[in-house]
Amino acid sequence: MSASPSICVFGAGAIGGFLAAKLEASGTPVTVIARGAHLEAMRTRGLTLVSGGETLATKPRVADDPALVGPQDYLFITLKAHSIEPALAQLAPLIGPQTTIVSGVNGVPWWYAYKLDGPFRDRIVTSVDPEGRLWRELPPAQTLGCIVYPAAEIAEPGVIHHTYGDRFTLGEPDGSRSERAGTLSALMIKAGLKAPVRPRIRDDLWVKLWGNMAFNPLSALTGATLDLVVGDAGTRAAARAMMLEGQAVAEALGVRFSIDVDKRIEGAAEVGQHKTSMLQDLEKGRPLEIEALLGAVVEMAGWVDVPVPISQAILALVRQRAAMR
Repeated sequence: MSASPSICVFGAGAIGGFLAAKLEASGTPVTVIARGAHLEAMRTRGLTLVSGGETLATKPRVADDPALVGPQDYLFITLKAHSIEPALAQLAPLIGPQTTIVSGVNGVPWWYAYKLDGPFRDRIVTSVDPEGRLWRELPPAQTLGCIVYPAAEIAEPGVIHHTYGDRFTLGEPDGSRSERAGTLSALMIKAGLKAPVRPRIRDDLWVKLWGNMAFNPLSALTGATLDLVVGDAGTRAAARAMMLEGQAVAEALGVRFSIDVDKRIEGAAEVGQHKTSMLQDLEKGRPLEIEALLGAVVEMAGWVDVPVPISQAILALVRQRAAMR
């Protein structure tokens, strides 16, 4: 790897744009793959980040044709889970034998069972990778896990508003302490981000997924913001039941939870009047991240023979809700 690693952000929406702006401003050159009005705005005016009352103007390299960019040392994928497979042909020119693919995607990722201890080692999660294309074309051996915590939105083309959070937890699927993870962590810390490298990345993944598997579909079904889902006794109980089912699945797969379910729910309550990403996508007529957030949990429940009747019922309802739009 070169002294100054080449870094590309593919899917430079709100989170990808936030990350690219922070890295670029710290002196780490970044290439951004984008399209449409967002691409044109960044080409002409640069990428602007508004965060904490401050405005940061950056000028990353911008491209719409990955073939002109070529293989990268680090490739951040910050797409919605269901958008990855349609983008595989575009991602291919950016991936060489030495490329580290950084999976900044919500929910259960395609690489989840790579080198997983136990009988499910290297099993493909068909909910998120039905034909195994992601496993083949985004090799898990080249993939670094990344749990994304910041919240941001595209205020207008070329302008990102950052709301809260600055942590991107990194981790190798096999739990090793790798040079590639350490190098990337150092670059992200230099950019003012929190980027701890964890030996048990799936533990961190599940703490975030724990809330998303319940709050996202419940909010899409009810139209309620997070404070209402948690504040109402009925929907809070439904979310808690789903989360306990998810915990049983995760623990059967070897995950250790560092907090209990009620503390996790209270953490969600503190976010306040927030529309979950699934509710936002529903209202905007976009595809929903159902399979990565809940379908995969129900699928893995079958692996370990853990009953998840509430999660199965909510999954059926939210799939129907998406289909009826």
